[in-house]
Amino acid sequence: MSKPHWRPAHASDLPAISAIAARIHPDLPERLEVFAEKMRLYPDGCRALVADDAIAGYGFSHPWKQHRIPPLDAFIARLPDDADCLYVHDVAVLPDFRGGVLRAYIADIEQLARASGTPTLALVSVYATRPLWERLGFRPVTTDADLRAKLASYGDGATYMLRDLTAA
Repeated sequence: MSKPHWRPAHASDLPAISAIAARIHPDLPERLEVFAEKMRLYPDGCRALVADDAIAGYGFSHPWKQHRIPPLDAFIARLPDDADCLYVHDVAVLPDFRGGVLRAYIADIEQLARASGTPTLALVSVYATRPLWERLGFRPVTTDADLRAKLASYGDGATYMLRDLTAA
């Protein structure tokens, strides 16, 4: 078995990405077309995890505004001109390929953010993954009523988190 590695995601990867999303996030479904839009809007933030010539995971990130969570399974139409963070929309890895690959993806995305002068990474932690994200330098953010309402659509225990790249 070859060592899993990240590479830019391609449109031809979308069926495999969609299948992995359905398997890993059954309670948070997103249409293939939503993934395709993110790939079209910000291809630099879209990666595929490849192992043995097969897609074993994916990561999607794009410029966004802090404290404004993009809705799940919805088109965003365009990226904000005044983005102040790189939003990690979704990362999913098949169980047999976990173990260090998330750290590599975040390192790639951090490098992308720094190269564009973006000072912060943001994400929503789901499925009790908060400790994992905290180990990667993300911190939970105190939320207002509006943000709490948006987080509710991500399921119980969803937490909005930021990682300040200016402090690292």
